[in-house]
Amino acid sequence: MLSRLSIRDIVLIDRLDIDFAAGLAVLTGETGAGKSILLDAFALALGGRGDQALVRQGIEQGQVIAVFELRRNHPALAILRANDIAADDELILRRVQLSDGRTRAFVNDQPVSVQVMRQLGQTLVEIHGQHDDRALVDAATHRSLLDAFGALDADAAKVATLWEARRAAQDAADDHRAAVERAQRESDWLRHATEELGKLAPQPGEETALADRRAIMMQSEKVAEDLRDAHDVIAGSKSAVPALAGVIRRLERRNAQAPSLVGPAVKALDAALNALEETRGHLEQALRTADFDPVELERNEERLFALRAAGRKYSVPVDDLAALAAKYTNDIALIDAGEARLKTLLAAAAKAEADFRKSAEALSKARTKAAAALDKAVNAELKPLKLERAKFTTEIVSDPAAAGPHGIDRVEFWVQTNPGTKPGPLMKIASGGELARFLLALKVVLADRGSAPTLVFDEIDTGVGGAVADAIGVRLARLGAGVQVLAVTHAPQVAARAGRHYVISKDALDKGKRVATRVTEVAEDRRREEIARMLAGAEITSEARAAAERLIKAAG
Repeated sequence: MLSRLSIRDIVLIDRLDIDFAAGLAVLTGETGAGKSILLDAFALALGGRGDQALVRQGIEQGQVIAVFELRRNHPALAILRANDIAADDELILRRVQLSDGRTRAFVNDQPVSVQVMRQLGQTLVEIHGQHDDRALVDAATHRSLLDAFGALDADAAKVATLWEARRAAQDAADDHRAAVERAQRESDWLRHATEELGKLAPQPGEETALADRRAIMMQSEKVAEDLRDAHDVIAGSKSAVPALAGVIRRLERRNAQAPSLVGPAVKALDAALNALEETRGHLEQALRTADFDPVELERNEERLFALRAAGRKYSVPVDDLAALAAKYTNDIALIDAGEARLKTLLAAAAKAEADFRKSAEALSKARTKAAAALDKAVNAELKPLKLERAKFTTEIVSDPAAAGPHGIDRVEFWVQTNPGTKPGPLMKIASGGELARFLLALKVVLADRGSAPTLVFDEIDTGVGGAVADAIGVRLARLGAGVQVLAVTHAPQVAARAGRHYVISKDALDKGKRVATRVTEVAEDRRREEIARMLAGAEITSEARAAAERLIKAAG
């Protein structure tokens, strides 16, 4: 629920802090005192549209902070987790409106998009008035409200899950069918290509290896003679290695007599001898590599030519020929075994379709039953609200051809305002005042289901008489027993039933040069005076005070 609202520099509000509690709270005040400004500011904190005109004149920016207490498992917590926002029992929405029209949004002091703030606001608060077009205009909302009333949320979630499973199974079957049909169209060519590539048996990296070997063989004749001469010097009859070995042995025998003279030379000669031995090994390896059969060069070039010709033929790099051969083999396998696999996938898709249809039809029947109960409950609320000649109905149109994750039903709230008139959608048939009262009846029935934890009613009692206003007050109080209700009202009968009463007024500042909107929670005696003002107007009489006292006692 909303626990605190803080507003800074919004239109006529320079500084305002209001604490709220559970139950029914009313806001009253004279026309023009700033009730609309207060609601506009609150809507801004819930993700509403920003407007530079909201910033108080002469100020660079205004700000609204709304603090909410969250119950466990509140839907807002899932939105916070999805956006990596720290969450606990308290949620703080802060919206900054700049005088150049830009706005900034923060949730728990973390910058967020206005879209995220709006998503959170929709789970926290519903604002309704005579011209409400938010909670009732979307038929999808009607369906979810009906499901909430009938405790069908789990059934609806199951249908949505089965719809996704049905879609996935059908997509798998369709994709496989397309692959099989594609392979069948190319069957002869695929078999030829598979046979040809199978004989060629290309290997990844083979082209590079062959090209490198070919280059070596083509250059080997030019370097082979020099390699043999070098090897003869190092390891042939003219080699100095035996002489060096003999010198090392003689010097080693003298090492004990003069180690400082002999040791470094022995060490250097030993290193040279090791280097010569290593050089001999490299030369012998080079000679073995250079010693090739000319037939090998011919075979190498033929293989390289065949691989590159295949690459050009199949329009792929040579190194991709092996993967292409595997793909063609798989395509052939699809042709040979694809029909059996397709039958399995089609059977799975048919079962998923049957499971979805069965659950969707069961949900449709349950919705029809819940709709009858909802209609009965809402119609029972209409007579006290001076809508005794009206009729509320929940229209359900079931169309299996228009199935979706919601099932097969389109749900819409309809009304008939007078006998003999044509019923139709609530938003199109009901007038402003009637719409507000229909809405109130719905909200009373759905108080503990399908409702945001905070409901705001903006002057829904406008234009109604005392008895109807009292009936509205009774129902707002009943709503307040289950959810937090804030009502902007001009009806003393409504104000008398509130648990908390706030008065909105204008105060003159700077010697009358400007005014500021103030909101004050009033105590019991001041509350009686405010309700008397609402009854009597500008001049409060003793009769008005007595009538206000009677209203308060009757409500209590």
